[in-house]
Amino acid sequence: MNPIKIATAQFENRSGDKAYNLSVIDRLAGKAAAEGSQIITFHECSITGYTFARKLSREELLEISERIPEGQSVQELISIAKKHNIVILAGLFEKDESDQIYKGYVCVNGEGLIAKYRKLHPFINPNILPGNEYCVFDLFGWKCGILICYDNNIIENVRATKLLGADIIFMPHVTMCTPSTRPGAGFVDPKLWDNRHEDPTSLRLEFDGMKGRDWLMKWLPARAYDNAIYAIFSNPIGMDDDQLKNGCSMIIDPFGDILAECRNFEDSFVTAMIYPWKLTDAGGSRYIKARRPELYKDIIGQSHQPEQKVVWLKS
Repeated sequence: MNPIKIATAQFENRSGDKAYNLSVIDRLAGKAAAEGSQIITFHECSITGYTFARKLSREELLEISERIPEGQSVQELISIAKKHNIVILAGLFEKDESDQIYKGYVCVNGEGLIAKYRKLHPFINPNILPGNEYCVFDLFGWKCGILICYDNNIIENVRATKLLGADIIFMPHVTMCTPSTRPGAGFVDPKLWDNRHEDPTSLRLEFDGMKGRDWLMKWLPARAYDNAIYAIFSNPIGMDDDQLKNGCSMIIDPFGDILAECRNFEDSFVTAMIYPWKLTDAGGSRYIKARRPELYKDIIGQSHQPEQKVVWLKS
């Protein structure tokens, strides 16, 4: 494998405005390609918007959902990838031939669809069904996987994707700055966003504290470290419907170190070079080889009824 250059982006999407969101994807993809990136990745439902979907009926969800890859948005994404000669990963709501609805995420280049993934643990709307398979595919000689947002909080999903061969896992999110039972969690006041240019400090303190980045740092680097993978995290910045998101899109290497991170309030991206030697030098590579599945395969694989994640509702 040769080193590759990857970009991860963040932007303030508009709910249901696919044309606008695709225009931002176009602009950022063009800039990333001009700076030498071979791949750029965007957040969960970056084409459609995300949080507004909690208010939609099944009929309304079907209206904004598309078939993959023949839908208009994915075809536009392929055209953008071709124009800039860059691989693009982005998300949207998918409907299949039976009008079943999924949280979809695609990887495309100028030739067409490379990979499609359906979120395993959707919860924003009860009409969205879970996907039922992992996704591993090739990019520039590297094995890659995709896990969307909450999928990454179930640690077995990350390990399974690694064991299927993935050395890079794209982790698109719409996360942080929402209520939770964990200490310090909660919404961030949208007024701070409106006043971000006059008072950036107050907003940064909220974004970087336990409502946001401090929580992310409790677990995200560990996913990369334990599994000897590159974790490519993407997350929106600004208002997503009526909820404020804090960005922090970043690239983490197999040592658990942050190589690059978006640290402003703008639509932007960061890039990093990805080197194959880190995959084997990192401790996680040794841990995987030292596993003894005979001790725990029946424990991990025992019958279990998954708990449905509650839908976020703003009080």
